[in-house]
Amino acid sequence: MKALLIARRELAGYLRSLSGYVIIAAILALNGLFFNAFALGRAAERSATVLSNFFYYSSGFTIVASVFISMRLLAEERQAGTLSLLYSSPVRDRDIVLGKYLAALAFLAIYLVCTIYMPLLVMVNGKVSFGHIFAGYLGLLLLGSASLAVGTFGSALARNQIMAAILTSVMLVALILCWLLARITEQPLSNIFSALSLWNQHFPPFQGGLVHLRDVAYYLLLTYVALFGATRVLEARRWR
Repeated sequence: MKALLIARRELAGYLRSLSGYVIIAAILALNGLFFNAFALGRAAERSATVLSNFFYYSSGFTIVASVFISMRLLAEERQAGTLSLLYSSPVRDRDIVLGKYLAALAFLAIYLVCTIYMPLLVMVNGKVSFGHIFAGYLGLLLLGSASLAVGTFGSALARNQIMAAILTSVMLVALILCWLLARITEQPLSNIFSALSLWNQHFPPFQGGLVHLRDVAYYLLLTYVALFGATRVLEARRWR
């Protein structure tokens, strides 16, 4: 599959570049500081609560990591002038988008694997269920998947990586703040905004160790819509 070949090449680029390791190291350091100060440092709380706090803070850092990882996907090709080479190659636009997205998702998964020591620290002096850990990491992966897809769409729209990061941040913040709009509007708008909320409506169940099908479906649907939008942007630019 051509998308997998693109994904392998793109992932190798992440692993060869210093910027990828800097992103992981910086966000891991910040995540560890928050975990130690605001989660592990509260000795009076139950282990399940500490683990829930870990997933709470990690969700924010996962979104931030997604912005920085995705900003180079397509915007870098356009900025460097190599996007025309991709257009001239015998690959479809959806393969380009999917390949680059899968590479970013694999790199984000590497970051999430690097955070596993934090829940293990909770297990040293407490008792937590592996089901809670699984649900929390599934939620982080789904949240990161949707954020990366939005970032891929933003990267397709932007002329450079900085603009891609800004566009992606604006779209993600707008999705996160939908819960505020849900509080100040009346039905049926409040239900619509609540359902669209990226974090407040759909991530807390994962944070608490629960997996709801509606939340999984929301993140997968958002991922599909964002990647579909990125593909359409590339198709429109191909024929300019």
